Amino acid sequence: MTLEVLLTKASFVSGSLWKLRINIDGFKSENSDELATQASIGRSFQLISCLKSNFKNKEIIDRVKVRLLEDDYICWFKFSELTHNASKIESWESKFFTEEKIISKIPRILSWTKAAKKISDAYLWGGTIGPNFDCSGLVQSAFASSGIWIPRDAYQQEKFCKNVASNIEALGEELKPGDLLFFGSSEKCTHVGLHIENGFYIHSSGVTDGHNGIEIDGLFPPNLGEIASFYRSKFRSAGRVISCYRSEQHSRRFIDPYEEF
Repeated sequence: MTLEVLLTKASFVSGSLWKLRINIDGFKSENSDELATQASIGRSFQLISCLKSNFKNKEIIDRVKVRLLEDDYICWFKFSELTHNASKIESWESKFFTEEKIISKIPRILSWTKAAKKISDAYLWGGTIGPNFDCSGLVQSAFASSGIWIPRDAYQQEKFCKNVASNIEALGEELKPGDLLFFGSSEKCTHVGLHIENGFYIHSSGVTDGHNGIEIDGLFPPNLGEIASFYRSKFRSAGRVISCYRSEQHSRRFIDPYEEF
């Protein structure tokens, strides 16, 4: 029997791997209160930076930089929340599913997303746990509910997917349930939705030009309300998830210049 090692100042080592025992918020930077993402219980991460001291104020800065292993997403956790709430793991490997296996899971993924819509929610920038999500957080969590990990942000998801079409006119019969619809400017993807069927898609949109939460919209006439028309005008591409995200860094050890406890 292996004794469980919990994360504390004494067990803190840069490059070590851990599994969460709680849900936790991930912030954009060391000092920012802006939410970047959320990590649910059971997710694994790698410690990148050591705890640092503010020598002027003689206090420990309560943020640590981590890399979430399922999607290589970098964010900052509050160390006070992590203490005794993460278990040490020795190794971690990305999951693998064939394209056929992923396709077989699409009905379950769509059912999960529709169930999320039935719960009272509001749009939350950085939200991935629920009931409040941002657009890419909803999509990532929908696939993760079936064990399929894809990148975190909408622009990353667009690059990750197999391209189905790059304009609405080219979609035709190519669009299938479970495909991702990407929106934004010509320079960058800023929004994503999950196609259900017949041009209808489910997405979490913001207060401005959105529903402030999860809703279903149509991509084609005559199913174009004001919000659906807005997103149609921002359409960039459609993509298909045909593989799991596979980290190339799961064994990497990070070196940090700050003194370890």
